[in-house]
Formats: sequence, structure tokens, C-alpha cells
Amino acid sequence: MANVKVYNIEGKEVGSLELNDAIFGVEVNEHLMHMAVVSQLANKRQGTQSAKTRAEVSGGGRKPWRQKGTGHARQGSTRSPQWKGGGVVFAPKPRDYSFKMNRKEKALAIKSALTSRVEAQKLIVLDSMNMDEIKTKKFKAVLENLKVNKALVVLDKKDDNVILSARNIPTVRTATSNAINVYDIVKYDTLVITKDAVAQIEEVYA
Repeated sequence: MANVKVYNIEGKEVGSLELNDAIFGVEVNEHLMHMAVVSQLANKRQGTQSAKTRAEVSGGGRKPWRQKGTGHARQGSTRSPQWKGGGVVFAPKPRDYSFKMNRKEKALAIKSALTSRVEAQKLIVLDSMNMDEIKTKKFKAVLENLKVNKALVVLDKKDDNVILSARNIPTVRTATSNAINVYDIVKYDTLVITKDAVAQIEEVYA
């Protein structure tokens, strides 16, 4: 089992924690991680784009001029794609971009992402993450103590003081342990996670 140091919000080492190899020590499957990221981004797409084909554009019911003898190229309709106001070739239509991954694939993708952070030594475990007030300056001080900049902060439960303190920092995102995803884990340089959140993740994915 991987053994990591545990820090407090002052950045001081206060102990150590053994991570479950079934979650934080698996063989990294980059293919499933990629699928999970693409799936999440695809599921966010609205797919509401739409344009009209030549069959749907109004007008253009008669030939603009006779077939021969005008000196112009022959034309059958003023709503052909080459005309201004004409239809669109292969016009985009509303569609659903989402696709599903099965439960085991999702779980292995999460485990692979967590393992990749451990292997890169980009996982920091905190004994707790408590703030007595909403203060962005104080949250920034915590990040400075931990020597991290772009971070995903994972909490064991929703804490408005922490979430609202971090909200205005563009390089930081907060999440609870039951809402983590591969995209956020790989997007941010460092994964900062509380000790209790680690226990919850191990309980769910073990």
C-alpha cells in the first residue's frame, strides 16, 4: 500500500495514511480515462444547433431563368446551396451527443485517475479542511501553505465556508467525495483531499 503524508491547513505534517491499492494503486487505464472525459464533455453538449436544407427553405419554386440561351449557367432553383438565402448542404440538426459508459468502466476510470495523481506525487491529504468564515484570502493562504496553485479540493461533506471561499479563485475547484469525476481530477495539477474523503472513496470503490 502507498503511504502518504497527512498535513494540516498550516502545511505542517501531522501524520501519515496508507492508501488502498485497490483504488490508489491500480494499473492506469488511459483509454478508459479518455473515454470518461469525452463522455462527460459530450453529455454537456446541448446539441440544439439547426439549419435548413434546400428542401426546407421557403421559396425557389420556379426556375430563375430558362434552361438555355441566357448566357448564365443553368439553374433549377434560387434556393440551391450556391445561392444567397439558399439551403445548407448537410445542414446540422438537433441531436444527442451523449454516450454511456458502464458502471465498472466508470469506476476503473476514477481509480486510474486517482492512481495517476499518486504516481505523479500530486496528491495531498489533509487531516481536515475547516474554515470558521467565508474568506478567500484565508483559503489562498492554505494553498500557499501547501505550495499548490491549480488544485481540485475534495471534501468529505459540503462546507459552504470552504466552497464560497474558493469560488472566486479561477485555478481551484471544490467537490465532495461523492461527486468527483475523471475530468476534474486530470484537469487540475494537484488533488487536495481530506482524510475523511479518502475513507469515503475507499468505502465506495473498494
